[in-house]
Order: sequence, then structure tokens, then C-alpha cells
Amino acid sequence: MSAAEDAEWLRWVRKQFGSIAGQDKEIDLEGFKTALQVKESFFAERFFALFDADGSGSISLEELLKALSLLVHGSEMDKLRFLFQVYDVDGSGSIDPDELRLVLRGCLWESAIALPEERLTDLTMALFEAADKDHSGSITFEELREELEGFPEVMENLTISAAGWLKPPPAPERRPRPRCLRRAFWRNHGGDLRCAGGYAGLNLALLALAAPRHAGSLALARGCGQCLNFNCALLAVLMLRRCLTWLRATPVAKVLPLDQHVLFHQLVGYVVLALAAAHTGAHVANFSRLAQQDGHPALAEYLLRARPGTGGLWGTAPQTGLVLQALLLAMAAFSSPCVRRSGHFEVFYWTHLSYVPIWILLILHGPHFWKWFVVPGCLFVLEKVLGLAWRRAGGLRIVEVNLLPSKVTHLVIERPQSFHYKPGDYIYLNIPAIASYEWHPFTISSAPEQQDTLWLHIRSLGQWTTKLYEHFQQPEPLSRSLRARRPRCWAQEGLCSRAGSDGGSVATDADGAVQLTSYKASGAAARGEQDPSSECYIDGPYGTPTRRIFTSEHAVLIGAGIGITPFASILQSIMYRYRRRKQSCPSCHYSWCEDLQDEDMTLRKVDFIWINRDQKHFEWFVSLLTKLELEQAEQEPGGRFLEMHMYMTSALGKHDVKGIGLQMALDLLAAKEQRDSITGLRTRTQPGRPDWSKVFGKVAEEKKGKVQVFFCGSPALAKVIRVHCERFGFLFFNERF
Repeated sequence: MSAAEDAEWLRWVRKQFGSIAGQDKEIDLEGFKTALQVKESFFAERFFALFDADGSGSISLEELLKALSLLVHGSEMDKLRFLFQVYDVDGSGSIDPDELRLVLRGCLWESAIALPEERLTDLTMALFEAADKDHSGSITFEELREELEGFPEVMENLTISAAGWLKPPPAPERRPRPRCLRRAFWRNHGGDLRCAGGYAGLNLALLALAAPRHAGSLALARGCGQCLNFNCALLAVLMLRRCLTWLRATPVAKVLPLDQHVLFHQLVGYVVLALAAAHTGAHVANFSRLAQQDGHPALAEYLLRARPGTGGLWGTAPQTGLVLQALLLAMAAFSSPCVRRSGHFEVFYWTHLSYVPIWILLILHGPHFWKWFVVPGCLFVLEKVLGLAWRRAGGLRIVEVNLLPSKVTHLVIERPQSFHYKPGDYIYLNIPAIASYEWHPFTISSAPEQQDTLWLHIRSLGQWTTKLYEHFQQPEPLSRSLRARRPRCWAQEGLCSRAGSDGGSVATDADGAVQLTSYKASGAAARGEQDPSSECYIDGPYGTPTRRIFTSEHAVLIGAGIGITPFASILQSIMYRYRRRKQSCPSCHYSWCEDLQDEDMTLRKVDFIWINRDQKHFEWFVSLLTKLELEQAEQEPGGRFLEMHMYMTSALGKHDVKGIGLQMALDLLAAKEQRDSITGLRTRTQPGRPDWSKVFGKVAEEKKGKVQVFFCGSPALAKVIRVHCERFGFLFFNERF
């Protein structure tokens, strides 16, 4: 730190100390635990004992400053000495296996990692054997220093990172160059902005053409009315999912931003609401002016009673207009993110169905609306008829259900013979046993090459999804541990429907067994009879931005949490196609890729990044990833075509005193056993969040071709990744769910 930064740091620590300390100007153990923000008391007690130099049972400001100065300003040797004292629980001057085990147990708690006792023993011995150079049965300070010499960047930045009060807030950064002035921004958003500009220009043109024919408020009303004719018809066009899915396979997809059709639908919806308010207000102002003239009825009669000459069918324009305004306001209010994301999706769903009466009222209200609506309206009706015919053709059966951690429902549905889809597509699902008239969209998580069944992974976030999970928790479905189940496998994929691998599986209970609830079709269903509880209907498939993956050269797939769902299907399909193309000579074992004229497979490299909050979330697809790793090892021992990167955000990294020992032990054990202790995969799970600058920098250095990044997860993380993609010149595609 500079002198100015050092002075600011001292001022900040004094201020924070004053807010924590009691009247005696000292901090006791409980206050220290709260301030340090640790999950487990072990580290709080160890740090407190080391900070409390005089052993008085409380920490003064002078003691705190001295200890913090060591961690902030101290040399590598000072920090290493502090770390050694934390691990030397009994203060004997050396660390024995029991002390190391105790510390690692605290590390596991701090990182929210649950491992069996046998695994903790393995971690302890791996780290102890590596550090105990002279095999004396204890680790001395010199041995610990020698072990950490291989991690110079760790000791340089070693700190207690969880305590935000240890350092002042960062100074405001210099404002970067506006994104809109960067070339990468226009590369990613150029098509969207051109369409938005064309849309705005068309509205202005319609307003300018209609308004001059009239005067005063009536000019504004007519101009907005003409714009409403166009926008209300456009709302229907933007939700023609079958037509949009078909257009994705045509050259039009390179010109129109089909991936943003939902976003444009929302934008047009708000424009319709604003135009309707202006249109209604202008007409009310005009009627108010007329009501003030002699011989004209009052304003209330204009608005509430049909009168010839006021517009619309039988003079009902004012009445239908008021009803339309009310329906639009209700639809907009219940379409807001705070309603849809707060578990009340059904409110949004049912109010959105008012589009049918809205279109009927628009035909009655505006004499020219039908001209704008006839083509999109016919296409909309045709799509609905096709969907209804598909649904009426017969229901499907749910042949198996697995209830996974974090309230995720894995449905296995029989696949109709005529059902064809692309990896990453989604369907609308209806289960009469849950709700007869509700249809909800979910991404297909199985690959198209899996002929007999469809997989859906559904996380419980709203009322319907929660009811689905609870429905299969009832006593009727069987509840068993993974070890007691007989795994069901699909020949096409060679994948078992279980959720972990023996010995190193994630989400384990006390004895190391993965727990889940499994439901299989009843005997009646197995005999061909329809079981009401397993009956379902699907509508689709519909395309998504992820269809572009197979035309990429270097694809980076990023899933956050359940956002892995579309990539589960894609990864399976990628490996299936790669396996088809990869051939080897049985005599000399020379391998090559055949040119199979696969227009959908130009991939040269795939990087898959999965970010999860905690250990249990890896349960969802760990069996699939294990299978992909095995195939990768068989097809290409170097493992360069498909690379996996796992991140666990709750885990502390090597720069934190509370995480360095655990991460070193996990590294040592992973190198020894060739698998990760957290997931059971060969890929080592990294602690914390990805450093996107480093991740994308490595991707750029590989120079495997044009890079396209595909993301599915939270909108907040999408913004961060989008900015980094623009910086590196990567194309970015975001699938919203």
C-alpha cells in the first residue's frame, strides 16, 4: 500500500472497530465471530486466540491492528507463521494428524462441503504425507514452508477474505469506454439494434401518415390507433413459435434477431400499453371538448353508452376501448418480473390468456385492425390447431421419475416415434394430475439420438413445479437409496439413471449413500393401460439460440445451476456425432475423422463450464458428465476436444486462510486417485467463481477458430459474461428460462 492507502486503511479499521466494540472498547469472542462472518466457530476461536496477544479474553484496538497489519502488510514468512499457528491447535510447535484432521473438518464446514468420515481421513493423510518430509509423524514449520513453496502466488495474497471489515471499500474505478462505442458491442447487438431502429422508424412513419388527416387531440388518437393496429398484430407474430423455429433453419435467421423474440415481444407489449394510454387519453380529451358544446351529450354518455358515429361496430368504440385499456393494464401488471419470479407464474399464465378477448375487442373496436391481423391471426390459429391435434392424438406416459437434491424433478417420458427435435430445444408440458389446463415450457435434457425416451429436469421454483415435486413425494412412489435401486439404463446412451458414482459421489448422507426418490410406472401402465398419475401431454419442439452451437468452430457452453439443462442434451449429441466421425485402424491404431457430410458439426473444440452454488447441485448431471469423460478418454486420450470446468461458489479458495489446507488436500488426492472428491469426476472442481478474464484469455490463446459463447443462467451473470465476450470479441448467445 502507499502511504495514503495505508492511512485510509487505518481509518477504516478504527471506524469498523468502534462499531463492533462494546463500551469497554474491546471485542469479545461473540462479537468477533459476528464480525468475521465465519460459518463454523473453529476458525473464529483460533483467530481470536491468536489476535488476543495478552490472553485477556478480549481484543483491544491495538491487538487488532497488530494482527491485521501482519496479514495485510506482513511478509510471506509472517503470513506463513500465522497460518502455521492456526493449524498448530495445541501450540506444541508441530502439527500432528489429529490437529490437521480437526482443521480440515473446519475447512469443510466453511466451504459447505459434506464428505464421509473416510473421505476426510483420506484428505488428511494425503496432505500430511506430502508435508511430512522426514516421516517423523508431525509437520514442522519448515516442512510447511517447503510444501507451500510450490504456491508462491498463494502466500502473496493470503488473507481472511470473508471479513469485509478488514479492508475499506474499493475506490471508484475509472469509467471505461462506453460499450456502445466498441466494435464487439455492434458485432453482438448490431442486428438487434437495426431491427429496433427499423421498428421505431415504422411506428413514426405510421404516426406521421395518420395524424395530419385530423386536427387537435383527434390527430394524436388516430396516429396512435394506426400504430396500435401494427403493434397488436406484431405481438402475435413474435409468439408464433413453430414459424420462428422453422425460420431458424433459413437464411432469415442471419438477418432477424430470432433469438430475442421474447424480449421484443415484451418491448412491443410496453409500447402497446403506452400507445393505448395516449390513444384513450386523446379520445377522452376530444369527447370532453365536444361535451362542452351545446347540443352534445355529457362525457359520461360518450364513454358508457354506444352512440352512432363514435366509431367501432355499432358505435361501441368508447366502451370497447375502456375494456381494452383495463385488460391491457391487468396483463402488463401481472406480466412483471416480480410476479413471474416470485412463485406466482399461474397468475401471469391466466391473465395472459386474455389475449383472445383483446383481439376480439380490437376487431370490434377498430375498423381496419382486421387487415393487419388476418395473416398473423390465421398463422396463430393454424399453430394452435396443429398443437391441439398433436395433443389429441394421444397422451404419453411418464415411465420414471427421480427426485434429485435442491428439489429437482427428473422426468423420463416415452418418446413418440414421430417426435423429432434438435439438441437444446424445449417443449410445453401438461400433466393433468397436476393441473388440467396449464402448459409450462421446459428444455429437453436428453439427446435426439436417445430414441425411446425424453428427459426433463425441472427445478421447483413456482407453484406448478412445486406441486409436481410434491406429487411424486407421496407414499405411492417408492423411496429407496441409490445402492438399493436397480439402475435403469438406455442402450443408446449407455447412461444409468442414477445420480452419482460409488465411493466419490456428491450429495451423500452420513454413510456415503446418495439418497433420492424413484417412481416407476405402475403395473397397469406397464401392461399398456393408462395410469392417470403418469399421463402427460407435450407440445413442441421449439428452437432456441443453442441450435447455433453445431455450426460453431470453438463453442464455450456456460451453465449456472439448473441452466445446464440445455447443455446436457447438447453435450450428449456432440459426443455421439464426434464418436461417429472418429475412426481408428485396428492394426496400427491410427485415428482420423471421417468426413460424414454433417453440416451441423463444424466444431473443433468445446469448453463446458458449470457453476454451482453448493455440492448437492452437482448431483443433477454427474452421471452424464462421468460418461462423457469416459468417452472422451476412449476416443481421444489427450482430452482436447471437450474440456470441462466445474466451479463451486460456496468453496473457499487457496488465498483464504480457512480454505488453503482443504484445497491443497483436494489437489493432492485428485492427483493420486485421478478423480475429484467433490463430484467423483476426473475434472477437478474449482473453488469460488470463475475469473472470466483468465478463462476467456485461455480460450482466445487456443486459436481453435471463431469463438461463440452460449449461456443459460441468471440474468445478472449473463450481463457480466456478455461484457467479457465483447472485450475478447466473442459472439454471445443467451438462453432465457
